[in-house]
Amino acid sequence: MKLQDRVAIVTGGAQGIGLAVCEAFVAEGAKLAMVDIDPRVHEVAADLASRSGGVVEGYVCDVSDRTAVEKTAAQIQESLGTTWVLVNNAGAVRAGMMWKLTDEDWDSVMNTHLKGAWYWICAVLPGMREAKGGRIISSVSSAGINGTIGQANYAAAKAGLIGLTRSAARELAAFDICVNAVSPAAATPMTEKIRTDERFREKYMSQRPLRRWAEPDEVAPAYTFLATDDSSYMTGQVLSVDGGSVFMR
Repeated sequence: MKLQDRVAIVTGGAQGIGLAVCEAFVAEGAKLAMVDIDPRVHEVAADLASRSGGVVEGYVCDVSDRTAVEKTAAQIQESLGTTWVLVNNAGAVRAGMMWKLTDEDWDSVMNTHLKGAWYWICAVLPGMREAKGGRIISSVSSAGINGTIGQANYAAAKAGLIGLTRSAARELAAFDICVNAVSPAAATPMTEKIRTDERFREKYMSQRPLRRWAEPDEVAPAYTFLATDDSSYMTGQVLSVDGGSVFMR
């Protein structure tokens, strides 16, 4: 197994893509810390541990709270050991045309996606630097590459996360820490509105040559690839798993 006994943290791990990534990592032997703001993360983690026979622990954490992130990271370190893989997947959506967005709409999305990723990177970095190795993977979006309508806050946060990914890749290469991103397009609770609302469904579908949304377990292998030694010479990249929507723009 390619992640045998390596410690992996997945934020936003209790559902959707995050849960699929957790399942994929445990299948490869990782010792997993499933992090989510939803208190049900404990139940979801226990279920995965029971189903897989692996080591899975659930942690409740608001990634936009630096103190909470540092406390949770310390608990994971004490329980499981030094982190090898960090997946920044926690997300939030506050949709609306930009002239309708409030400060709260903007800050909530920006703090969850961008500030939260930065907090988690800073929290696990001392251990990775000392170990001289690790993998940092962030979930981004084609919205952060091409822009979007009705979610300027989300697009800006994801664009910022791409910039953070590439800057971290440059800074951390000296420690053999690879930093990459995955840009997925999957059927999750976060995409439910644009997948089901007739005002948006056909527009978004027309941008995908494959003419469908992926299931979460179809995009999870991209994260596994970036977490393992298979990608040991890959850093600063955005791996698009979006049915071809980026190249169609």
